[in-house]
Amino acid sequence: MLSAATEAAALERLHELKCTDGLPVVVPTEARVARMALASGLDRDLALGDMGPGKGIATVEKVAVAAVMAGCLPDYMPLVIASVKAVLDPRFDLTEMQATTHCTAPLILVNGPARHGNGPIACGFGAMGPGHRANASIGRALRLAMINIGGGRPGESDMALLGHPGKFTYCLGEDEEASPLPPLHVDLGFAPEDSTVTVIGAEAPHSVLFSGDGDDPESADRLLECLAIGLANIVTNNAVLTGGAAMVLLNPEHAAVLADAGLKRRRIAERLHGLCAHSPDDLARYAAAFAPRREQSAASARSCFASPDDILIAVAGGTGLYSMVMPTWCGGPHRNRAITVAVETDQFCEVPSADPEG
Repeated sequence: MLSAATEAAALERLHELKCTDGLPVVVPTEARVARMALASGLDRDLALGDMGPGKGIATVEKVAVAAVMAGCLPDYMPLVIASVKAVLDPRFDLTEMQATTHCTAPLILVNGPARHGNGPIACGFGAMGPGHRANASIGRALRLAMINIGGGRPGESDMALLGHPGKFTYCLGEDEEASPLPPLHVDLGFAPEDSTVTVIGAEAPHSVLFSGDGDDPESADRLLECLAIGLANIVTNNAVLTGGAAMVLLNPEHAAVLADAGLKRRRIAERLHGLCAHSPDDLARYAAAFAPRREQSAASARSCFASPDDILIAVAGGTGLYSMVMPTWCGGPHRNRAITVAVETDQFCEVPSADPEG
């Protein structure tokens, strides 16, 4: 338990102890943390699991501390808990991810009714940018938990050479209402009324520019080829290490181009899987240190993904020219899998929104 004479002094002490992400935080007083933990509807001592690489125990109370520091409203607590559960899944390879030199950061995609809570999750214009409290604070809460529970501090255990801004916060919702495709969580086997978070360790967004033409019968094919260029960029880990996952965020206009061509999510993923491949000559030229010799000498191209299931596709953002793709790390024992977790709202306890300490 830390103590300080004033909130300003407490904030400076948290910075000194490397407990922040470098930005000012809300001081996690006992009353604020208790209120946040109460909102989860769970016992504050409940252990969700060990968080690597430091192997700290991620209790509900400790996660509540991170949520308070990040500026979350109590309504966000079930989403923060679900996000923590996702990265604690062994298949996410959090320990290895927190220690790699790659720039990977956990991208949170929210589906279902939980997007529409108090302070809704932004899904449209600028959804991954500033101005959206829920997106910013939920993603930040996960990062602060990874710092203070998991011990992921830059240059000490987190060895990312440069990182990227998504390591501050990286969260958005799928725009299910504007999508011509079923919601991602429905295609993953959940009911439409379920709420989920899907967390994937991703690079910063790679912009994909495409101008559709309703009179061009090959417009969908050209869009898929453009998306594949972003996903399969030969200097990304997806191309060189292979076997990982990736996220494709289609803006509504681009999603409509594919849907109008009769393509469902599965078929889009299959087409991208086929397009995301590299020749032995290219691998030998650009990735000789990583591509095994036997594969460099093979006659056929090497696919960047083991399965179409590894390419996640969602609809978000404003309508226009740009979609986004997020290549991934592809490291760890499980190749840093994407994990989807149901958001448990049945136990959520609504608490007053006012800060008890003013």
